[in-house]
Amino acid sequence: MNPTFANPTPARSVLFVCLGNICRSPLAEGVFRSVLEASGRAANVDIDSAGTNGYHTGEAPDPRSIAVARRHGIDIAGQRCRQLTAEDFDRFDLVLGMDQINMTAIERRRPQSSSALTGLFHQVALGAAVQIPDPYYGGETDFENVYRMVLAASKGLLSRF
Repeated sequence: MNPTFANPTPARSVLFVCLGNICRSPLAEGVFRSVLEASGRAANVDIDSAGTNGYHTGEAPDPRSIAVARRHGIDIAGQRCRQLTAEDFDRFDLVLGMDQINMTAIERRRPQSSSALTGLFHQVALGAAVQIPDPYYGGETDFENVYRMVLAASKGLLSRF
């Protein structure tokens, strides 16, 4: 985690990052947007998601992520996958990875001049160095578990906005 994360300055933008931007990060984008809207804090907050690879660029999220979000009243079907870019480190205050593998890739791509704060989503939000597992090769239960983890972290992240 970036050591400057203790900075209490409120964030105005957040980018959620996983490997392919089809399972975890689109779900985090949708869930966090929903949590912000429910709190009345969504105005002027930029929320997006990206992947550390470009395998699925332009595609919709995984149908299982769309389904689990829909079961909880969140629509992520209109999102499109994209790859993390150097410009993202200028556009977003917070760049949050879902697991340590993606954090390593995030830090490798981070321009030296960037002031963006980076860290594991769950750790930044809740203080526990928990990685959000990739449910891609799992089933419905795995996607539901990721949803619950993302929801808890999203509620914790709310205090930064």
